[in-house]
Amino acid sequence: MPFYISVPSLITPVHCITQTEEPEDLTEPQKIKLEAIKEKFPNLKKMQELKEEFRKIYETSENPTEGMLSISEWLAKSSSVFTKSCQTIRNWFGEIISYFERRTTNGVVEGINNKLKLIKRRGYGFRNFRNFWVRSMLSWHLVC
Repeated sequence: MPFYISVPSLITPVHCITQTEEPEDLTEPQKIKLEAIKEKFPNLKKMQELKEEFRKIYETSENPTEGMLSISEWLAKSSSVFTKSCQTIRNWFGEIISYFERRTTNGVVEGINNKLKLIKRRGYGFRNFRNFWVRSMLSWHLVC
């Protein structure tokens, strides 16, 4: 979901400062707006730069040791800006570092859980579990 920030006389979506778009995927008008925002709000500029640095750690780290060291350095630099996020990363450090061993995530499982929650929300009023199960199977095109 985009994050909107009010800049005098215009409202600008700041996709790449949050998490949804990579800077190289921005259109030219979006790049211009982003630069204007970064000039006006230095703290957002720092946040965006740190976010990009964190993303590059995952793209460039060759092994768990390098990933661990890079994330540790990043945490030291960014704890004043991303206090809560850094604490979450520290709490889950072992699990986060394990990504660098096999380059896998739990994204598929999270997606399945999200879809099941959506079916449950839409199906408010299902009278029995069988109806929920059938709806779940149909959403993945499985024969019931």
